[in-house]
Amino acid sequence: VQLVESGGGLVQAGGSLRLSCAVSGSTFDINGFAWYRQAPGKQRAFVALMTSGGSTDYAVTVKGRFAISRDIPKNTVYLQMNSLKPEDTAVYYCKVWNREVWGQGTLVTVSS
Repeated sequence: VQLVESGGGLVQAGGSLRLSCAVSGSTFDINGFAWYRQAPGKQRAFVALMTSGGSTDYAVTVKGRFAISRDIPKNTVYLQMNSLKPEDTAVYYCKVWNREVWGQGTLVTVSS
């Protein structure tokens, strides 16, 4: 499985961005996809999860502002980010939930 993120960029506080994670390869034994982020000088942290059954979970810091979704025919996982704050600035990574498979990351910068 390979993951390729896109959609990052510079946005003002209060704005929105949608990140995409293109999935290629065999996914038959994958039980979900997650988004993580790594802010400058900090450890990588969990952001959101969607299981293969459609259940979702979010970090407390993003709940109510971010939404994870999946387009199965397009083999793409999305992270819709609304009401962005400067503290959301980070490199965002897509990950296979039950495997150590990561994308290369996409940078999101939120200006105040």
